Amino acid sequence: MSVEVKVPILPESVADAIVAVWHVKVGDAVSIDDNLVDIETEKVVLEVPATVDGVIKELRVEEGATVGEQDVIAIIEEGATAKAAESNADEPTAEASQETAADANTDDADKLSPAVRKMLAESNLDASKITGTGKNGRLLKEDVQNALNAAPAAENKAVAKDTPAAEVKTPQTGDRNERRVPMTRLRTTIARRLKEAQDTQAMLTTFNDVNMQAVMDLRKQYKELFEKKHGTRLGFMSFFVKAAIEALKRFPAVNASIDGNDIVYHDYYDVGIAASSPRGLVVPVLRDVDQLSFAGIEKNIGQLGQKAKDGKLTMDDLIGGTFTISNGGTFGSMMSTPIVNPPQSAILGMHRIEDRPIAENGEVVIRPMMYLALTYDHRIIDGSESVLFLRTIKECLEDPARLLLEL
Repeated sequence: MSVEVKVPILPESVADAIVAVWHVKVGDAVSIDDNLVDIETEKVVLEVPATVDGVIKELRVEEGATVGEQDVIAIIEEGATAKAAESNADEPTAEASQETAADANTDDADKLSPAVRKMLAESNLDASKITGTGKNGRLLKEDVQNALNAAPAAENKAVAKDTPAAEVKTPQTGDRNERRVPMTRLRTTIARRLKEAQDTQAMLTTFNDVNMQAVMDLRKQYKELFEKKHGTRLGFMSFFVKAAIEALKRFPAVNASIDGNDIVYHDYYDVGIAASSPRGLVVPVLRDVDQLSFAGIEKNIGQLGQKAKDGKLTMDDLIGGTFTISNGGTFGSMMSTPIVNPPQSAILGMHRIEDRPIAENGEVVIRPMMYLALTYDHRIIDGSESVLFLRTIKECLEDPARLLLEL
């Protein structure tokens, strides 16, 4: 019996998706729950599993194709085996008898994506003479590009051999290759949303610096005991999240958003933590952070960070959020002006900790300092609120006891 493989139900507000990578080919035996294909939406990559045991009978769409919700993308012959599928494939069909001579070599063509076939056609290259580096020897765009790059070099070498020394032109040195790679769906969405934020919000950034000595001393004193008791390391992020929650409680406009002509104040605190992933910038959200302990925050951040690296984030992990924290310091950033993640109204930027001389009690001392940046929508947040918001975070971090006593 033939079973249809369909595009899963897409997240709300997502109209279509792109077939990113097929993990099977026609004739492959599959088992229930085997991942057949990755479907890329604007925010997450969805895995489409096999629902029955059988053999892939047909792949109806190619990599890079746009598909909609519940579209049929493949057919599985339930209960079939790979050998049976191969024997059936050897029997001539009515369709096969009508193939022209030009279609006789479709085996090789089926292994090529539309982009690769287009490059081969435009460059007049023979696919059989190019070594594929993809899965099962599949030919990739990079393989075709490398072949194109090698061709001029071989041609120049031949010309130089047959041309008098006086006529040989000195070639330009250095790698001057160019590669054109389509933006992923996620990267396209990020670009669109960030540009929309710049076009629609009156964004302004204010700065402050914070002496991290107290937090570093506290962390050094208790990190081993903390990890032993809670099973997770004590990082800096939990201190910043706790400090941000205290500041958000004092200045609710920073935790609000604009909807038309209304200001929507959120009486809960869902904090997005900007993270880098192989697919680009993602912002998984910690829910009800004001109800989490330091250990709860660290565990949730660790779990979401791992899911981001593995590409396992779900739509539920990404939607919502009333405020965002971005830690550019992990990459060595000294100062930046982060862009607000709409429809939120503000984002806190953390940066690297650096020993700097400061005046303390009338003396110049060296302290581990960090610059903080708050980018905010000036339509809803006044300048005084933004400055006091940052000062609250600074006070909480320079005297961590305030976090415990809620001062």
